[in-house]
Amino acid sequence: MSRTGTTTRDRAGAPQSVRRERPAPARNRRREHSRRHKRLRLALVVPVVATIAWALWASPLLSVRSVQVDGIQDGGAVSLSADEVRDAAGVRTGTPLLRVDTDAARDRVARLPHISSVQVARGWPSSVVITVTERVPIAVVQSEGQRYLVDDEGVLFDTITGNPPAGVVPLDVRHPAAGDRATEAGLAALASLPRTVRADVVSATATTAEDVTLTLTDGTTVLWGDGADSEAKGRVLTALIAQIAAGTLDPAHTIDVSAPDAVVLR
Repeated sequence: MSRTGTTTRDRAGAPQSVRRERPAPARNRRREHSRRHKRLRLALVVPVVATIAWALWASPLLSVRSVQVDGIQDGGAVSLSADEVRDAAGVRTGTPLLRVDTDAARDRVARLPHISSVQVARGWPSSVVITVTERVPIAVVQSEGQRYLVDDEGVLFDTITGNPPAGVVPLDVRHPAAGDRATEAGLAALASLPRTVRADVVSATATTAEDVTLTLTDGTTVLWGDGADSEAKGRVLTALIAQIAAGTLDPAHTIDVSAPDAVVLR
């Protein structure tokens, strides 16, 4: 016989599986641990960064102890001294390296007339390195009552009295200056000659840009012409002088190299 209705067990139904969740206190503990770990790392990093910044910017540990000058031609007749370059650079010992204004130091040295180019760099941990290229004189010219040394760019960079340095040739030109065509032609002729040959040149004249003349120690006149093909002319003249010195070619009063492919000796 069937029974109608439901029992307490029926109303409650079968047991349901219960999803287990992580207790809230455990999650909170993990978050708090992570926060403490981050705070600890921050507490360690900040002093380290601050120490590094102080060491670079203000500490005497990484400050300038020496200023090194490279490129000076020691013993040269017209060289600057390393001390003159240091004075011009104005880099003080004891200055933290990071605070040295290398661009400003470079600009100050570049204003020295003898300097053709300059580089300034930090030499960690305690030096500044200044590398210079000096102007090399190849001629001496007369201008406004003064005698000036001139480099191959036509820059008048120093005055002299007495005899010029060895290999520096007196150049007679009306308006000696960088950009003057006659000056450039005369300098091109001298620059094309090896130093040993240039030492045999007692004077050069450039009445115009197309009329350059050299005079050798033995009195020989060299008709150079203009500044074109100066390298070829220099090679030809060097070979001719060597042949004359060796006795394989008779001396000449005049050597015309204005057309280097058709040299004339008279």
